[in-house]
Amino acid sequence: MDELTPSQETTFLELWGSISTPSISTMATDEEPWPTNLNALANDFDERLFELSQNEIPPSMPPSASSVPETCDYPGEYNFTLRFQKSGTAKSVTSTFSETLNKLYCQLAKTSPVEVLVTKDPPSGSVLRATAVYKKTEHVAEVVRRCPHHQNEDVMEYKSHLIRIEGSQLARYYEDFSTKRHSVTVPYEPPQLGSERTTILLSFMCNSSCMGGMNRRPIRTILTLETPDGLVLGRRSFEVRVCACPGRDRKTEEENRTKSQTGTKDTKKRKSAPAVEVPVKKTKSSSGEDDKEVFILNVRGRERYEMLKKINDALELQDKDNKKNKAKVNVPCGKKLMLKGYWQTVSYCLNSILTKEKMSMKNSHCPIMT
Repeated sequence: MDELTPSQETTFLELWGSISTPSISTMATDEEPWPTNLNALANDFDERLFELSQNEIPPSMPPSASSVPETCDYPGEYNFTLRFQKSGTAKSVTSTFSETLNKLYCQLAKTSPVEVLVTKDPPSGSVLRATAVYKKTEHVAEVVRRCPHHQNEDVMEYKSHLIRIEGSQLARYYEDFSTKRHSVTVPYEPPQLGSERTTILLSFMCNSSCMGGMNRRPIRTILTLETPDGLVLGRRSFEVRVCACPGRDRKTEEENRTKSQTGTKDTKKRKSAPAVEVPVKKTKSSSGEDDKEVFILNVRGRERYEMLKKINDALELQDKDNKKNKAKVNVPCGKKLMLKGYWQTVSYCLNSILTKEKMSMKNSHCPIMT
């Protein structure tokens, strides 16, 4: 192997030390030399260089929302209006709107079409913003969020947002830095040829009854038409109920509303105790005649019971005899003797009962009416 030349034996450190650099004070540009006095640099430095003007807000940053959002309708100069499809109150519907209650009933994570109408085109770059707020005043300051259970099942970055806009890749989700309220925006698209409306698809990602979320507290959805700078051009709001059966709940609440307006109330009548009735046995005669009522008589004493039983048997036999006479059926001699014996027995029983009753009343010194 050949020997190294002297230039190759020189180390990098020795080579770096052999390079001579000019002083910074002698360096100059093509236009003007560097100032050698540091005071001159301090005098020329602008302290407001890194300050951002309050009016210069980046376009991607949404304007700060009010602490208490307004829910009253404001059509504005563009006559901003919402319209919902008519779905009825069938059990199979996934979304239905009640005009009398101004309330949307929908199922969890099912799209609800909302039609947007304006009388003239808004400025270029306008957006539609959807925000959820609680309806009652005691809850209006709280932020509407999804329950922890549904949040844990979601993998999206905006999994805590209740409202989502489906069918658009341009939807943007925001959380206000001061109020922490959630909102979602989508660019406003003019109606297609031959149509007067623009349709957006809203989805609500939590039930109204979820614990840790809405927890049966009614909410309202505010839909606004805004300029790119955040200026509100129109506002509409409606109540929302996310439930398992929208058609049934809408029908029930509309009926309750009608009853409250007409003054009718659902009062449940108490069931009164059933009246005590005398047991009645109905016997059907062999001749096909109408049934006759049979009454039960409580009798004290065995002797009196036997007497009354004989009387009853005699009367029953008399009824049969009368029916046979009407049919002109000849009664055998044996039957006639039997009837005669029964009537003698009945007469004897009645006389015995009356005699005993008179004796008992006489012993008790009670006057007897004859």
